[in-house]
Amino acid sequence: MIRKLITAVLFVNLFTAVSLSAENIEVTVYADDNYPPYSYMEEGKLKGIYSDIFRAAFAKMQGYQVNIEAVPWKRGLKLLENGKGFALYPPYFYALKRPYIWPYSLPVLDERVVVFCSEEVLTHSIRNKWPEDYYGLTIGNNAGFHLGGDKFWQAVADKKINVYEAKGNRENILMLALGRTDCYMNDRLSILWGLKKLKKQKRYDEGRVHSSLLQGTTITIEQGFLGYTNRDNGKFSYKNDFKMKLDIIIYEMRKTGEMQEIVDAFMRR
Repeated sequence: MIRKLITAVLFVNLFTAVSLSAENIEVTVYADDNYPPYSYMEEGKLKGIYSDIFRAAFAKMQGYQVNIEAVPWKRGLKLLENGKGFALYPPYFYALKRPYIWPYSLPVLDERVVVFCSEEVLTHSIRNKWPEDYYGLTIGNNAGFHLGGDKFWQAVADKKINVYEAKGNRENILMLALGRTDCYMNDRLSILWGLKKLKKQKRYDEGRVHSSLLQGTTITIEQGFLGYTNRDNGKFSYKNDFKMKLDIIIYEMRKTGEMQEIVDAFMRR
């Protein structure tokens, strides 16, 4: 009798454990693999400010087991465009340019998009007005990024400005430092982080092999989000619930200062 009772209890416990496990929906969220210091691969590991923030946020979510997979940015966008990918971080809010991304999470971080130029470009002319003061120059841009604003891209279409696209931050910084481009536009912290890493690796020899770089004007202040696909045709039926739960967590993390603590801790490394 006792043996039967023990067996029954074990069965109930096992059934309960399986049921609870079954309630957790397994979700894959994609991350940019080459956007330091926000989201990038290094030594086979996904690192970055956004990655630390989302890991902390996903750990708080009830009912979901969230896996993060790093992918090249263009591939991540394509996964959302064809409805195969659930969500991607950290796109800016381009609802018209990327109609396949909707909805967006609450904004996670503010990013100041600036232009850095070689010392020669900025010392010979005051360039405060964007993009007019940069006519005639070649501007570096990360492949797949749509920074600069509509007036900038109209100037590119009118051949008043040239754009050179490279894979990522490091490549664009080196192209600028070698004089192959005149300026490079990206998030300010990304550029400063990239310079720090290149100097540490002794790949940037400022003032000798490479030009000194100076910060130019601020182009925009953008915000990073988690963007969801709207091309899934109902495949991700839990999308609205997932978004609601994550938005509440993001709000609380900002309100309590936890998010800023994560940013500060990362930048001290």
